[in-house]
Amino acid sequence: MRTDYRKQLEALIALPDTKSRRLLLHACCGPCSCHVLEYLSGHFEIGILFYNPNIQPQEEYFKRLLSMRRLIEAAPYKITLTENGWNGREFDIAAAGLEDREEGGKRCEACFLLRLEKTARAAKERGFEYFCTTMTVSPRKNADIINETGSKLAEHYGVKWLPSDFKKNNGFKRTVELSEKYGLYRQDYCGCLYSRR
Repeated sequence: MRTDYRKQLEALIALPDTKSRRLLLHACCGPCSCHVLEYLSGHFEIGILFYNPNIQPQEEYFKRLLSMRRLIEAAPYKITLTENGWNGREFDIAAAGLEDREEGGKRCEACFLLRLEKTARAAKERGFEYFCTTMTVSPRKNADIINETGSKLAEHYGVKWLPSDFKKNNGFKRTVELSEKYGLYRQDYCGCLYSRR
């Protein structure tokens, strides 16, 4: 039986005093973030970490960063953004030997780990109670693997993982609607050049 991460999240945010809790949200792009921010902003004080060394080429990275900034400026939420700069070499090292693996397989798992570990470490260093990612809003991303990775990192770093499957309950559809509303650039591949193929 599969774990219902959306149900776990709903139970957690139903608890009192979540508005005083701080969440560091890893964001991969503006479109994936818009529904997640809409959904969580009433329950957490949110900081965004834009750490995506997997996005290639570098020009694509800057298009997505600009889209993220546009969303934060246009949306009615008070959000802080931390951008870690582009370092594609970090992704190349994480994906070494996995270049020919199928999309959604071991290469993607290595990419999830790379980005979530950076987020968990940053959450710990900056005093956030929770960390999470927007990646589960994508129908092409395995929410089980992402949540399992996040949970393991939470144990290691001593920061709480916020379980999620943001694509549920028409979450992905909502990203499309909000992207149009805010005029966000929507990419047609995950990020790395392997996914572009």
